[in-house]
Amino acid sequence: MKILVSDKLANEGLEILRAVKEFTVDLKTGLKPEELKAIIKDYDALIVRSETKVTAEILEAADKLKVIGRAGVGLDNVDLVAATKKGVVAMNTPAGNTTSTAEHTMSLILALSRNIPQACATMKAGRWDRSKFGGVELYGKTLGIIGLGRIGATVASFAKSFGMKIDAFDPFLSKEVADKMGVKVVELETLIKESDYITVHIPKNEETTDLISDKEFAMMKKTVRVINCARGGIINEAALAKALEAKQIAGCALDVFDTEPLSADSPLLKFDNCITTPHLGASTSEAQINVAIEIAETVKNALLGHGIMNAANFPSLSGEAYKVLAPYIDLAERIGKFAGQLINGRLSDIKVTYSGAVTEYKSAPLTLSLVKGLLLPILGETVNSINAIDVAQERGINVVEIQSNKKEEFVNLLNVEITTDKETFVVWGTLSANRQPRIVRVNQVYVEAIPNGYMLFINNNDKPGIVGAVGTILAENQVNIASITLGRQAAGQLAVSVVNVDSEISSSVIEKIKKMPNILFVKLIKV
Repeated sequence: MKILVSDKLANEGLEILRAVKEFTVDLKTGLKPEELKAIIKDYDALIVRSETKVTAEILEAADKLKVIGRAGVGLDNVDLVAATKKGVVAMNTPAGNTTSTAEHTMSLILALSRNIPQACATMKAGRWDRSKFGGVELYGKTLGIIGLGRIGATVASFAKSFGMKIDAFDPFLSKEVADKMGVKVVELETLIKESDYITVHIPKNEETTDLISDKEFAMMKKTVRVINCARGGIINEAALAKALEAKQIAGCALDVFDTEPLSADSPLLKFDNCITTPHLGASTSEAQINVAIEIAETVKNALLGHGIMNAANFPSLSGEAYKVLAPYIDLAERIGKFAGQLINGRLSDIKVTYSGAVTEYKSAPLTLSLVKGLLLPILGETVNSINAIDVAQERGINVVEIQSNKKEEFVNLLNVEITTDKETFVVWGTLSANRQPRIVRVNQVYVEAIPNGYMLFINNNDKPGIVGAVGTILAENQVNIASITLGRQAAGQLAVSVVNVDSEISSSVIEKIKKMPNILFVKLIKV
């Protein structure tokens, strides 16, 4: 089997692969897209870092490709939809650079607190400006951590050794787990208002883009310092520049940016209290060796049939079982994504009851896909079809699956019950006659919704004219309706409308719908 390594990889990883007699390993870095497309047809596996872009066009030419290995956490440079369609497993290394990124975060916190880059620059310029660079201590200060996954939790551990208090916002972290870590769980607004330092450790997606912008900066203490070693775009750069200009915050430190490399004319570069580094979070010799070894072992095991680890797009199944379960796996993930964008509160329990033909097979791949879909809006690529249950359990979320022989209203049914500290949310899903995913019940209301693309989910009082009024607002704003499904508890009571649309709906249009009489709840979700 032939393995192409198209980005620089530490020798320790290459040696693991070259030691396997069944493998031929080619190291070819700096390939242009057309060059990669021309040769990829000969390879069984491709190992990349961030430089190589594995596009749909590249995958279309990859006739033999079975595995893509990304030596790093993110899979932003891999077209996962195209890879899945092609039957290529895409895997990453979620743990390899945890320590390095957490240490870099602490380095930036310390540099911000003691003005280290600025003081160094003045000394190299021949000045001794000791009185100009008075700093602040970390001891006793509150560090607000947004996202308490591997890196966030490691930052918390490091910060506690400096005597810092830790506030954390993570919707998927239970209070019990937080208590064991010595961390106080708070809502995002509380963290924004009360923290002396704020650091983000979450993926960038639709839910987290511009998570910190003008509104959030206005709520912060004027003495707060903001750090981002996660992904550019989570903190709105224009809003950050305005906050620095207006002295709304004491300073910031950024390792990641909307566009990389950062433009030389970026307004952020004019502020002495904005420390910038060129995406160095994982740039330590130890991290590079760790991710190289981890991806080499992962790719080796996958190719030799010894198991698939850290796969972002593929469950562990036999070929025969996968043919039967594939549409149910897709249904489960769509139910998870649907529910994950609608639930209110902190997750504690997920119960999935399976009935019908699906019970003839192991339900674990379905549960993994469902939990992955549920956690995906917040955790991004750090959760996948392999690690979803472990990630949930790390956050104190109890996952239960039941295979039922009881005859239900639907021949094949996934009954999902999600419990939070504020509500119990129920979703039923099944397959249509042509094996397409359908959501057939939300809480107490029966519907027949298509969980696909942009969906406008509405709770309203069952009164005449609401559907027409919603349709009018959408039409006036050039939003095309693909389908509408309706359901209600009983005449005149709570009703549910699910409107599939062809494009995203602006927040201003959503606000118009919210202000309509008898509208109780409106949210645009994407599945």
